Order: sequence, then structure tokens, then C-alpha cells
Amino acid sequence: MDKVCAIFGGSRGIGRAVAQVMAPKGYRLALVARDLRVAQAAASDLGGDHLAFSCDVAKEHDVQNTFEEMEKRLGPIRFLVNAAGINRDSLLVRTKTEEMVSQLHTNLLGSMLTCRAAVKTMIQQQGGSIVNVGSIIGLKGNSGQSVYSASKGGLVGFSRALAKEVARKKIRVNVIAPGFIHTDMTKHLKEEHFKKNIPLGRFGEAIEVAHAVVFLLESPYITGHVLVVDGGLQLTM
Repeated sequence: MDKVCAIFGGSRGIGRAVAQVMAPKGYRLALVARDLRVAQAAASDLGGDHLAFSCDVAKEHDVQNTFEEMEKRLGPIRFLVNAAGINRDSLLVRTKTEEMVSQLHTNLLGSMLTCRAAVKTMIQQQGGSIVNVGSIIGLKGNSGQSVYSASKGGLVGFSRALAKEVARKKIRVNVIAPGFIHTDMTKHLKEEHFKKNIPLGRFGEAIEVAHAVVFLLESPYITGHVLVVDGGLQLTM
């Protein structure tokens, strides 16, 4: 059976690193991003027969059409990684409603839509594995990130509930919760200011999170779990 994996947010950051770990392991990958050209460049860098797709995860019809196209070109999706996400740091009283909606739609609703589409095909295959990329902020909260925290905290609750729903169908659902990782989302941060609170004394690398994601994807007896990859940050929050 082909090991077909869809990686939403697969063109950069943690999603791209996941693809780099999975490609040598024999997976056929669908890298999905809003910008098709960026996704195509990421797929090309991997070599092989990996493909790129464009999708706005917050739009139901986009998700449905993308899954139909992925399965037409690659085969049934047996593995899913949801790494697409956005963050708009702001105190709640200064946050515009449209900024709240965009974060909730991309970070939470988007994963709900992709998971729903994936579960339908995984049930037909009698098995599958999903990893949703959350955040330590979704577990601990952080000043100036209340909306982002809500979206990622909601993702944990959703994933655990879904894990219960689909376990009898041999489908596993887990969450990875990174701390401060070197990605586009954190490049504006002054690392020296933050790393003093990280016991391991540094930001993590996307590839380090990627290995943990693949571990959860491939672990046959783990479901409903939240794996924190944060250099010990949770110990000080």
C-alpha cells in the first residue's frame, strides 16, 4: 500500500521539515500551501514524485477540491499533517475582530476541515494517522497571544475528541506542541530575550520538531497524545 501523506503548510517551517524527514522513508508527499509556486519549489527540492497543491484551509470548498485532486494524482491519503498556521500578536483589547476570525479559521477551523476530509478516506482504508501542529502557547497561554492561544488550545481539545471518535476505525490523532522554534513565525523575536527562560538555552530547529511529528505519525499505539517539543520551556512558564 502506498504511504501517501498530505502536509498542509508543507512549503516552509515545520511542515517543510516534516517533508524532508518523510521523503527518504518512502512516503509519497502532497505539499499544500496557499502559494502554489512556493509549494512547487519545496516539492522539487525533495526530488522523486512528490507533488504540490494550493489550498486555503479556511475555505471548505478549497479543502474538498484539494483532497479530490490529491487522491486523484497520488492515491488515498493515509497520513495527514496539519502545519498551516498564522499568528497576530496583540493584546485582546487591541485585536480587531477580523484578526481573531482569521487566526481561528486558519489554526482551528482549517484543521477541522482537513481532518474531516482525511477521516472519510481513512475509514475506507481501515486506518490512518493524523498529527496536528499545536503550540506550547495553546497549553500554557501567553500575554499578547490570547487569540492564538485559544486557537491552539482548541486544536488540542478537538484532536483528543476526534481521537476518541475514530479509534475504533484504526485512525490515530495526535498533537505536537512546539515551543520557540526557528521559523518565519519567530524570526522577528529577539532570541536572547527569550532563551533565558528555556532550560536548554536555545530556540529549537524545525527539523527537531519534524522528527517528533514523524514519530507520532508512525507510532501504532499512541493516540490522543500531546507531545511537547520546547527545550523545557513548559517547566518555567
